[in-house]
Amino acid sequence: MAYSLQTRQSEPQILAKKLGISAESVALCRSIGPIDLHIDTFIPPRIWGYDALARHSGGPLGRHFFGHLDLPRMREGGLAGAMWSITTNPFRPAADRWQTFRRNWKGLNALIARSQGALRLVTSEAEYQIARTSGAHAVIPSIQGGNALEAAPDGALSLPPGQIVRVTLVHLTSSVYGATSSPHHLLRRSKGLSRQGLDLVRQLDALRIFVDLAHIHPAGFWDAVRIHAPDRPLLATHTGVTGVRPHWRNLDDAQLKAIADSGGTVGVIFATNFLSRPGGPDDARMVVEHMDHIIRVVGEDHVSVGSDYDGAISPPPDLRDGEHYPVLVQRMLDANWSTTRIEKVLAHNFLRAFRLLRPPPSPSVH
Repeated sequence: MAYSLQTRQSEPQILAKKLGISAESVALCRSIGPIDLHIDTFIPPRIWGYDALARHSGGPLGRHFFGHLDLPRMREGGLAGAMWSITTNPFRPAADRWQTFRRNWKGLNALIARSQGALRLVTSEAEYQIARTSGAHAVIPSIQGGNALEAAPDGALSLPPGQIVRVTLVHLTSSVYGATSSPHHLLRRSKGLSRQGLDLVRQLDALRIFVDLAHIHPAGFWDAVRIHAPDRPLLATHTGVTGVRPHWRNLDDAQLKAIADSGGTVGVIFATNFLSRPGGPDDARMVVEHMDHIIRVVGEDHVSVGSDYDGAISPPPDLRDGEHYPVLVQRMLDANWSTTRIEKVLAHNFLRAFRLLRPPPSPSVH
């Protein structure tokens, strides 16, 4: 049965009892409306026909890998919007990757249409506010891995005009554009951005598409920082930080400062293998710990949520799926975070960057 806008959230007390948290945290989470900078919920429908509009109890392996999100659980947990990623298999031939992206783009739009208004395509902060007012979940379309564009006739200029909001330059494998931060970079001599990678950054800046620096090798990271348009905010949508857990997947303090200096924000991932440390917390507090480090380094205006739900991750047990965003809010309250800080991290920091990237048109002067 199709999900509809008439589906109601349970009372805060009901979800709070289910999650073992306060009703205050549920109500606060829902009132703010978290925006998740990276979800891969379009992957399961492509792999085995998972219906993202119907309620599920998890994936084939419980909280591990897939099955974290669907519309009913997003609504119950208060998730107001997210960057929905279109990820393309890097091992396909280049021409096939471009054609696959085009098919997947049509598939994502078909999913939105089938939701009958419960999902809404959003390409600017102003459009997000319209979706929020209407009660729809904002689908902010993104590309995970610029490798999908290698055979596009005009590179990023071939993308649907004005529709793609973010491109992650590289993914878990290196590509024609540059090296990944994963061990796969050992197969590549040059670690920085190639000529094609530099051109891609320039194209994305010209199109006002976020340049996402998650997954990229540090050499390529600094190449992108060096050439990107200074009035465009940079993102790292789903990452941890080396200041808490040294890991090839995480960003160091200098990288955090570069993103903050651009006016951008850093989304903290929910993947325990990138966040956990010996003797550290084993629940949602590990996410807060990484957020706290970012705040100490660059302030509370440059940190966000970037769960990577449905992206083959294993989240902390108390963040097992989309109903559990209020648990993260509870852990923030437990850490004596102010309501203002929580609002910034859950939504406002990203919305500020969104406005910077695609400012509203100036009013006409008559």
